[in-house]
Parts: sequence; structure tokens; C-alpha cells
Amino acid sequence: MKHLRVLVAMGRDQEAAILPPDLRARLAACTAPAGSLADAHVLVTGWGTSLVLDGPTLADAPRLRALVHAGGSVKHVITPAVWQRGLTVSSAAAANAGPVAEFTFAQITLALKRALGATAGYRAGHWPTFREREGADGRTVGVLGASRIGRRVVSRLRASDASYRVLVHDPYLPAAEAARMGVELVDIHTLCTTSSVLTLHAPELPETRHLLNAERLALLPDGGVVINTARGSLIDTDALVRECASGRLDAFLDVTDPEPLPVGHPLFSLPNVFLTPHIAGSQGSEVRRLGVFAVDEVGRLARGEPLVGAVRQEELAHMA
Repeated sequence: MKHLRVLVAMGRDQEAAILPPDLRARLAACTAPAGSLADAHVLVTGWGTSLVLDGPTLADAPRLRALVHAGGSVKHVITPAVWQRGLTVSSAAAANAGPVAEFTFAQITLALKRALGATAGYRAGHWPTFREREGADGRTVGVLGASRIGRRVVSRLRASDASYRVLVHDPYLPAAEAARMGVELVDIHTLCTTSSVLTLHAPELPETRHLLNAERLALLPDGGVVINTARGSLIDTDALVRECASGRLDAFLDVTDPEPLPVGHPLFSLPNVFLTPHIAGSQGSEVRRLGVFAVDEVGRLARGEPLVGAVRQEELAHMA
């Protein structure tokens, strides 16, 4: 198995977190280090990498057979030249999906308990009465995008005791598969008009920019909540500001457009908007998951086994 030479290319801080000494030792047990890209059979990238595998770069990597990305999207690393060369590509997106899905589920729970309004009222001296306290049972959650993370959120909702009604809109999700997931497959108009909480899990593509535009935001019922842990460009930010400033909608936003938001942006001052600085994905000790996934994938390559995180050219257009 030592015939594979591996080059690791990512930011120094990221590499230390993603590949701590024990994972480095596991990697060394089944491969040999490559001294340069020209010598590498496998390239392991991650957050902070500056490499782009275009034609000229690949020309300098004649032995390269595979890319294993210890992160989510590989779109910033690969180009069509990768497929033309016939390289194998793998991504640890599945390993990163778990933290995002759990973060999203937590926000759905807070949203359905009207936590933002309760917090604002408590700060002003109001203690909610029994009748004012809201729960999640029987509430309708809309999932926009049956992506890796979207499906995990659905699974978490279906496993809950709160008996959610779950709606999904995804033009690529077959009706039979939606039925197996235990969700109602609906058009985007129905999703917007029916959901108490709408959570976004679509990829960032030209056709998904401002998927939630002013017209669709206006369809959400009064008191509705928008959750975005996907990409900021999916929402028309100015339109969302207007809806939230009016008090009609609440929002939980881990991603924004632009990102980061400039100091003094209106979203920061709205009590019914909960902003976090893109923290839903793997952080701290969670980052190790990406390294474990990548080392396992390299081990599979060394043993000639199928990859768990294989990325295919025909799927890339619809992936994050």
C-alpha cells in the first residue's frame, strides 16, 4: 500500500486541526509522503488550500490520480481539466453535514418556540403566560432542497417526538423517494405559503440566486421564520430586511449576502433576527471528522476499494 505518495495542501492552521498527529500517523501507515505535486499520486486538500487543478497545474502533476478534499464543496479546487484527466475526486461533505444539520434542527426548535420574541419580551420585563408559550407539535416545517444536509434535517425532524409536518421542495427529488423519506413533495409556492418555518438547503448556483426573492418572502405566513445555513445568495437580503423590520417574519441566519455583513448592517439591529458568523459547519473538535474521513478515503484508495465520498462530474452541477 506504500506505493501511493500523498501531498497535503491546505492552510497551516487548518492542516493542524484536520490532520492532528494521530491521523498523520494513520496516513503514513498506508502511504508515503510526496515531496512535491509532481511526485504525488493523491492530493489531499482542505480549507485554506490555494491550489486550483486547472490544465497548467495538472501538467505539473503527471502522476496525480486522485483528489481527496477534507472539506465540503470541491468546486473551488477542480476545473473541467480534472475530468478530462480522469482523476478520481472525493469530498468530505458528508462528514461536514452532521454539524450543520444538528445546528439547523436546534434553530428550528428555537424558531417554533418563538424564542426570539420571548427573549425580547423577557429583556423588556415580560414573563410569558401559559397561553403565550408556544411549542413545536404539529407545526409545519418546509425544507427547500433535499441536499445531503437537507435530508439529514428531514431525518432529524421525522425522528422527533414533536410530530412535525414536513414539506420538501426539490426539483430533482423523485416522488417515490419523497414518500420513502416520509415528507410531502410540494411546489415552491405551496412550500412558502404553508411553512411555519422555512429552512434552506439548496446549493449556490446561478439559478438559485435569490431563490427566496421579495415575492416568495411575501408568501410566507405572518409570523413565519426563515432559516439559512446554506448560502447567503439564496435570499434577497434587502427584501428579507424589509420583512423582518416590519416584524412580519423572523430569521435565523448563519450565512448572509454579503458575507461577512458590514458593520452597522440593518440585520444586526433587528431583535427578531438571530445572526451567527457561518459557524454551523465543523468547528473546533468537530473539524477532526473531516480528517478522519479523508484518511479513511486515502486508505480505500490504497486498498483499491470504492470511495464513500466520490464526486461525479454529472452530479457536480447540482451540488454545493
